[in-house]
Amino acid sequence: MKKRFNISGDCKPKLHYMVDIDKKLTEIKKMIDHGDYFTINRARQYGKTTILKGLCRFLQPEYLVISLDFQRLSHKDFEKEDVFVAAVCREILKKLRRVEEVDDVLEKFQQLFGSDSQERSLSFLFDCFNFWCETSIKPIVLMIDEVDSATNNQVFLDFLAQLRFCYIERDEMAVFQSVILAGVYDIKYIKQKLEIEEHKRNSPWNIAADFLVDLSFSVEEIAGMLQAYEKDYQTGMELEKIATLLYDYTSGYPYLVSYLCKILDERLSACERFHNRQAVWTKEGVLQAVSLLLTEQNTLFDSLFHKLEEYQELKALLYQLLFQGKEIAYVVGVRSIEMALMFGLVKKEEQKIVIVNRIFEMLLYNLFLAEPKIQKESIYEEALKERNQFIKDGRLDMELVLKRFAVHFQDLYGDQEQQFLEEDGRRYFLLYLRPIINGTGNYYIESRTRNMERTDIIVDYKGEQFVIEMKIWRGNAYHERGEQQLLEYLDAYHLKKGYMVSFNFNKKKQCGVRKIQLGERILIAATV
Repeated sequence: MKKRFNISGDCKPKLHYMVDIDKKLTEIKKMIDHGDYFTINRARQYGKTTILKGLCRFLQPEYLVISLDFQRLSHKDFEKEDVFVAAVCREILKKLRRVEEVDDVLEKFQQLFGSDSQERSLSFLFDCFNFWCETSIKPIVLMIDEVDSATNNQVFLDFLAQLRFCYIERDEMAVFQSVILAGVYDIKYIKQKLEIEEHKRNSPWNIAADFLVDLSFSVEEIAGMLQAYEKDYQTGMELEKIATLLYDYTSGYPYLVSYLCKILDERLSACERFHNRQAVWTKEGVLQAVSLLLTEQNTLFDSLFHKLEEYQELKALLYQLLFQGKEIAYVVGVRSIEMALMFGLVKKEEQKIVIVNRIFEMLLYNLFLAEPKIQKESIYEEALKERNQFIKDGRLDMELVLKRFAVHFQDLYGDQEQQFLEEDGRRYFLLYLRPIINGTGNYYIESRTRNMERTDIIVDYKGEQFVIEMKIWRGNAYHERGEQQLLEYLDAYHLKKGYMVSFNFNKKKQCGVRKIQLGERILIAATV
């Protein structure tokens, strides 16, 4: 049976195409060898469970690994200390029955599990842990997945405090070699989720080491996974090129990489547009997979939308990044920035924050531009009325898009102040473009040119790409530099034609669209 690309649950080496995670596991093992207690907090579906299960196998020769999943515990299991202790004992006993030479340890946990509720306390539970660590032949590593299930409860804080005490006293008593907690929320954010007394607000987990291992997939790791697929199907794909393209759109987000590969393998291979697998594993195929992904509901996107509704300050931050071109510096402790990082929506880049990948960027643009109040804008209604004229023989006529946008924008907003246009001009162009390419094409911003004065928009439509520079008019010299920069991007995308939209505030400006021949390239320039 051939393997498949997996997007549900953890990846299993015998069943699924996977990247080689041994380098990541080796880095994590170094922390365990040092005796670190730490958290692996990453966004939803970032491969945490796959890493933990792989780590269990990886550590087996040297360590006894006990892996628990707090998702198996119910809400009531966290309400009272004695109930929590019984639940943890229950899960520990399931694991102990598979371990050799633990009869005495097994007996202690069985006694605690069956004792009266008054005797089931965290102190007794940790007495059992200490006895176990003292008598075990191998050092013990404790892993707990889905700790988010517990962070709203005081009993869990007390549990963390006991683990902290073990770590501090490790030179005086036998304790776990290492403790690993995994979840979306960083433990330091517990105090934001749980109303507790002021004197209890200090983190009970402030002994945690920084976890700096990159869990995203590199181009090389993606290429390695595709190579295993290629051995099975011999598609003739250009491995490095396709791996780079997948990385460009996902920044190595594990779920998104696997999802795109799954679409390419299972759905596009059966699509009439692509007559065989060789035609699927191409740039055109990847762009089509991106379009399909962005039009489908899935658990990752649902989680993202829920976070935006729950945290309005997070939504406002993302809006500023996307539409206003603001450079937002990373500042430690700013709640909206820390949440955006924790949920995997942004990343740090040269001490600034940027949207983490193109997929999320396109998804967020579509989300914001789909809001009812936005779609009531006149520019959107004009595009909606005219959208059929822009597609000719299945191809997007971008030159006509610029011509009609220039006309409508001048009619509707030509008398607005400069400040209005600087913040909203690019938003109106995307709002005009969206109903024209909706469901078939996508667009994203070239991150290296995202600022208040210049933005390069890349539009994908049925495998064809368009580069559109949007800029504020700052005189002829600045305009000419913009033309040169656009030519460089055309070379990077192997294109002969480029597009430019200039927002000009001079009263004597000449609006309209003109065609400029620049050597072998053509520039379609619109001035509004």
